[in-house]
Amino acid sequence: MSSTTNGQWYPPEWPDRIRALANGELTPAEPRRAATVLLLRDSASGGPAVHMLRRRTSMAFAGGAYAYPGGSVDPRDERPVAWAGPSRAQWAVRMGVDPATAQAIVCAAVRETFEEAGVLLAGASADTVVADTTGEDWEADRAALVAHELSFADFLGRRGLVLRSDLLGAWARWITPEFEPRRYDTWFFVAALPEGQRTWNASTEADRTVWMRPQEAAAGYDRGELLMMPPTIATLRSLQPYAAAAEALAAAEAQNLTPVLARARLVGGEIELSWPGHDEFTKHIAQTATDAGTAADAGAGADSGTPADTRAPGDDNGLSDGPGPSDSPSPSGGTPA
Repeated sequence: MSSTTNGQWYPPEWPDRIRALANGELTPAEPRRAATVLLLRDSASGGPAVHMLRRRTSMAFAGGAYAYPGGSVDPRDERPVAWAGPSRAQWAVRMGVDPATAQAIVCAAVRETFEEAGVLLAGASADTVVADTTGEDWEADRAALVAHELSFADFLGRRGLVLRSDLLGAWARWITPEFEPRRYDTWFFVAALPEGQRTWNASTEADRTVWMRPQEAAAGYDRGELLMMPPTIATLRSLQPYAAAAEALAAAEAQNLTPVLARARLVGGEIELSWPGHDEFTKHIAQTATDAGTAADAGAGADSGTPADTRAPGDDNGLSDGPGPSDSPSPSGGTPA
């Protein structure tokens, strides 16, 4: 849990893992590609609200933390799908990856949003979007996707749907620290809730979902009431200047997609953990006598590149989502966001 006065998620095992990495005793895991979506809708009180879920407090990883719908890329996300909006090549240029990888990440973003929030960014044509995803047939397909019994390409194909990549905007990219055992290279997208659709808690990883204005969520974090991981609160803060969901989407093209990579280094006898460009997350961890001896023997002092964390209240203001069509939705493969 958080060891700070605000809501920053900071597990008690991190210092030991950071020391092990700095001492060469820990081999970093390879990060898996992942995608998460900040669903937005305009609120009556002004400005956009964002859809968030709270991870179950019983979960070993980031239990109780607020996050967004998201999860790992499925290898089948590279299969051909009907596509609208910017081409795969255009997405590849924007994201700095190859076209196949760009498609897989965008598909994962759309698929995971449907799996975890019941919202589908697809339509019967390039200029339409599904108006209603409720009903037993939709839930059966959603459950099959979650269980990996159905690929997203087959789901779209048999329903005659076109993936609307133009409804997404790439917003940020964060990579889980090297000292974490499960690591993700996560792309954050923004999207507006399609007209006629509604969100619901479709993830068994979450015990609560809520729509909150970024300012309200950030204030809850600052008071220590809402637990969040660095990328979650950082992306919330970055949404605060925008007065409407459409305004945020229009700003996506200008967002910096340079990966946020945490850095661990020795400073004045302490291990300093920082996320470049995000000073509020900097931590100073006291060295042990063993650490100091190892560092001296190794001539320590250089940076240890440590990619940054990807997984991530009070009153709902009447905006909480109710239970979904099923009281026991299938488990999600969501990634920390």
